[in-house]
Amino acid sequence: MQTHPLLKQINPPPRLMMGPGPVNADPRVQRAMSADLLGQYDPAMTSYMNELMALYREIFRSDYCWTFVIDGTSRAAIESALVSLIEPGDKVLVPVFGRFGHLLAEIASRCGAEVVTLSQKWGEVFAPEEIEAALDQHRPKLLAICQGDTSTTMNQPLAEIGKLCHERGVISYVDATASIAGNELLIGEWKIDVCTAGLQKCLGGPSGSGPITISNRAADLIKSRWHVEKGIEPAGYSPGPRSRIQSNYLDLAMVMAYWSPQRLNHHTEATSMLYGARECARCILEEGLEAGIARHWLASEAMTSGLQALGLKLFGNQSQKMSNVTGVYIPDAVDGEAVRRDMLHHFGVEIGTSFGPLHGKIWRIGAMGYNARKDAVLRTLNALSSCLRLHGYQVPEQDAALAALEVYAASESAPADIEVSPASETK
Repeated sequence: MQTHPLLKQINPPPRLMMGPGPVNADPRVQRAMSADLLGQYDPAMTSYMNELMALYREIFRSDYCWTFVIDGTSRAAIESALVSLIEPGDKVLVPVFGRFGHLLAEIASRCGAEVVTLSQKWGEVFAPEEIEAALDQHRPKLLAICQGDTSTTMNQPLAEIGKLCHERGVISYVDATASIAGNELLIGEWKIDVCTAGLQKCLGGPSGSGPITISNRAADLIKSRWHVEKGIEPAGYSPGPRSRIQSNYLDLAMVMAYWSPQRLNHHTEATSMLYGARECARCILEEGLEAGIARHWLASEAMTSGLQALGLKLFGNQSQKMSNVTGVYIPDAVDGEAVRRDMLHHFGVEIGTSFGPLHGKIWRIGAMGYNARKDAVLRTLNALSSCLRLHGYQVPEQDAALAALEVYAASESAPADIEVSPASETK
């Protein structure tokens, strides 16, 4: 009897995903996600929800009560924040230094905002003075900005921006999908009001769950738009004075009630994803958040040393790059897509192309989350070196993997109190 081809079990080919994300999930996260399902109001389930909230307060470095996960990808978390904060006609300032700044502007526009964009050359970031001047000129209700933008590999400094917004009564929103847990992020100290993320990069999990943390003043704004679905109104319910949030599924006022001790019904919790998100945070905190960030910077230094040993030119302002992804110019005589294809086909290694003005000009090579490891970096460099040679590129005599290995060796022999940081990167 012939088996229907669609009835075969999936059997994905083994891949080492060393692009800008997603990346391979930590096996511990995958194991956690295979645990038995629970009902959404089972005491064990609500206990896991509370534990997750506490774990992600440590990841975000915030003490905000309203810290939980959105059931959906990182983009769902972004949209939940913006649709819940923005009312039609609100002015929103969006500093754009890559593709994902444009995404924030588009989502804000779809929410009915009057969007003002501030543009920076791709490969650079904004100085605090530029943001301050724009805040004073435009006087927005909300500032929305990315910390890390994988399209350019840049990492926007935020230490002053949240405070500038706070001093002016402006709500600050940060998309930290690409940067969280691989780069310094101090939400409470920096006075950021709302921050969202995703699991699929430095957090070391699969896409499908979006961590979020919300300050009290942002939560008060969201609660002022509180409207409950017909049929589940709690006793004494009174709607908020402001307009109803325009999305049902991404209505943070209702989602917050679901995550609160009230446990007001909203949607059925994505149980397996919650297990995975909890395990991502647990693994990071078991290693130590600072130790994990140092591991990412070490992998970055090793990767950039190997790429330069191949005679490749790094993209962008290296003093402002993220730890977890590196942009590198594609050599003129090489078909960049053919090299990527052969790395995947012959070595099972995936690296990234880029978007917009950088498409076809740079590769984006990541080392993040579970993949910020010595063996992953060395395998990627060996694969790239071989495929460049295969396509006629004259690779220098210096060995790329050896150059990276020397970075790791130097780190292992360094005194314990010396930390690997952006300043130690090969420029």
